[in-house]
Amino acid sequence: MAAQTHREQEETLMIQTSALTIEHQEKKISPEQKEEKEDPYNKDSLPPLDEVEAIIKYKFKNEHLLEDAFTHKTCGADNGSSYKRLEYLGDAVLNLLIVKEQFFSYPNLEPGVLTQLKSKNVDTEKLARVAIKHGLERYLRHKRSDLEDEIQRFIERVNDYYLHSNGQLYAPKALADVVESTIGAIFIDSDSSLDVVWKVVRNLLEPIIEPDSVKKNPVSQLIEVCHKKNFKLEFVDLWEKSSSIEVFINEEFVGSGTNDSKKDIARYRAAKNALDNIDRGLNISTSTMENAIED
Repeated sequence: MAAQTHREQEETLMIQTSALTIEHQEKKISPEQKEEKEDPYNKDSLPPLDEVEAIIKYKFKNEHLLEDAFTHKTCGADNGSSYKRLEYLGDAVLNLLIVKEQFFSYPNLEPGVLTQLKSKNVDTEKLARVAIKHGLERYLRHKRSDLEDEIQRFIERVNDYYLHSNGQLYAPKALADVVESTIGAIFIDSDSSLDVVWKVVRNLLEPIIEPDSVKKNPVSQLIEVCHKKNFKLEFVDLWEKSSSIEVFINEEFVGSGTNDSKKDIARYRAAKNALDNIDRGLNISTSTMENAIED
């Protein structure tokens, strides 16, 4: 049954890529045509493709795929080329590869645990970390004035959390998008070879998060603590007024968290602050729960 599922997923990916393959084959033009036809890309803003290929350790046969993979929609609107379709494909390919790897690597793990493990290895924060680790953000073409600031803030904070922040860090989606679009581009360029793509993905994703590294998010941890201790837990939403969330236990203030970008991040930070205060004030150890995996 598992083998059949993998075959069906691979067949679906083959169908999804057919239109993209035709689309990019049409972009291949001869040197003579290049001289006659105006290049749709701004040469001054093109990423140094050889540098990107060196980073990912893959040489493209069709470099237009790589150009598209690093072109944000704010730059590709004029010529219709951007990474959105490649991102869509790369997301599907990445999920299949991670599911396949984990299914055979951890034969005794339940589906619920495997789902959490997969999520930690393919979510926005994890892929944004991949982009920063390998310096891929330097080659992203875009015209979003606020994106550079978002990326810089992420770079400054990412090392505060080992492997994953479990919801406490805002990761710019564009960073994750460019990783997925690169995976999609390699999949097409390699004639849909999952083996070729996995070789690249495995290198990019290191360190891959393993079962003993998966932690519950702070909100889940706090709910569990309060349930075990019969505490009354309340989150007070002040995000619209002050970008903050406050936590009360048994009607006493125990912590707060803020984030200007997302309410969920403020909530996670508030829960983590409350857990830290509970641990100090009530001598409740959360070390074992932090390393637990919830089904």
